[in-house]
This record gives sequence, structure tokens and C-alpha cells, in this order.
Amino acid sequence: MVRTTILLFGLILSACAQLPVDTSRQSGSYDHRVQWIVLHYTAAGSQRSLELLTTTDVSSHYLLDGKRIYRLVDERHRAWHAGDSQWQGRTWLNSSTIGIEMVHQGYVETADGRQWQVWNRELVDALVLLLKDITARYGMGVDSIVGHADIAPQRKVDPGPLFPWFRLAQEGLIRWPLHGDIVQQQPLFERELPDPSWFQQQLRALGYAVEPTGELDGQTRNVLAVVQMKYRPQLFDGEPDAETAAILWSLVRQQSS
Repeated sequence: MVRTTILLFGLILSACAQLPVDTSRQSGSYDHRVQWIVLHYTAAGSQRSLELLTTTDVSSHYLLDGKRIYRLVDERHRAWHAGDSQWQGRTWLNSSTIGIEMVHQGYVETADGRQWQVWNRELVDALVLLLKDITARYGMGVDSIVGHADIAPQRKVDPGPLFPWFRLAQEGLIRWPLHGDIVQQQPLFERELPDPSWFQQQLRALGYAVEPTGELDGQTRNVLAVVQMKYRPQLFDGEPDAETAAILWSLVRQQSS
């Protein structure tokens, strides 16, 4: 009986394989699996980073060390790099992202606090080329590149305040607050700073996971610190202020226009 079932199943598969596949009609109702690219740092050296990303239950599609680009997971497959995260209301981000890890220490703890480490220029140059290649192949827009801290602001800080996000903006890869918007709006916000609900609304509009509590609570401060770290790295204390409000206002206005 078992043998008969196996033979029958084999005949069915054989018949299906012989059916002609007609590709003369194509549907336009689809999109790419890849919606975003997530940037990380490894907080380890090159060899240790390779070991962690190839022998543990953490992985990424790419690893950059300034000398070469390693492709560790085929882009068609999910890499396990995002963890507990959310962006633009989406969870399960391993299924919709490409993860790029970069060999970088991040920071060193000292008696004076965290000392953030400068980024290697060659590594950043290689990253720009890789990002341009990926975004072109998938037709990805200007809001498609985020940091690990953006999608997990309650527990992650990478790629950190010294990461050259502005370089990516200059290359046309990410959106950036407009100088004219800041000059126009910051004095207005200095006269009357919006309440916590306004800040939460702007953060949610950009894609951040923040509960609309109406209170300046810990989760809101954490997300504000991530935004400041990215767009105003000289001060990222998580406190709402006029400049941060102007930055959010400019980014949301551009996104909705």
C-alpha cells in the first residue's frame, strides 16, 4: 500500500513537471519581499564578527569590514538580524528586510561615560556602493534604509551617533531635514513647544513604534534619543526641544508631500 502511494505521488509530480508553463501574461499586482535595509554594527573585530554571524543563531545578509564585503545569506532568504522590532506598523521584520552588519566597535565604556568610536571611511564608501546597488535592484525609495535603533529603539543604539547618516543623505539614499524648514520652524517651537502627544504623533508618522500615551514617558524618550542620535548627534538626551520638533516637522512634511 505504501509503495503504491509513493509510486502514485511520483507519477503526479512527473505529470506536473511536464505541464507547459505559460509566461505570456504577467500580473502587475505584486511587490518585492525586501521593503527595507537595516544597518547594524557588530561591536567586534572582523574574525569574531564572521564567527558570530556564521556559527550562531544570529545572521545577516552582508558583513562589511572595510576591506571586503561578505555575502553570508542569499537575499532571497531571511537572515536573523532584526530581532524584536517594528517599523511602520510592521513586525516580523526578518521577512521583509536585508540586514547589513558592519565591523565597528560602537563605543567603549570609560570613567567619563561612553566613548563612541569613529567610523572607517573605506567601510562607509563600500556601504554606499552596496546600498546603491541593492536599492536600485529592488526599486527602493528614499525611506528604505534604517538603523537597528530605528526599528528597536527600546533596546538598540546601533549604528550610533557617529555613524555618517548625512553622507547617506548626500548620496540620495535617505531623507534629511531641510535647512529652510529648521530655520522657519525652530523659532516657532521655541516660543511654544508642542506637547508629548504631538511628538508621539510625528514619531509614529515616520514609522517608529511608540505608544500614544500623551505622556513624556520612557519609551518616548528612547525614541526621541534615537531620532536625535541620527539627525542631531551632538545632543541625544531624549528631551523634546524646539530643534528636535523642527526636525520631526520637516521629515514628516517631506514624507507626506
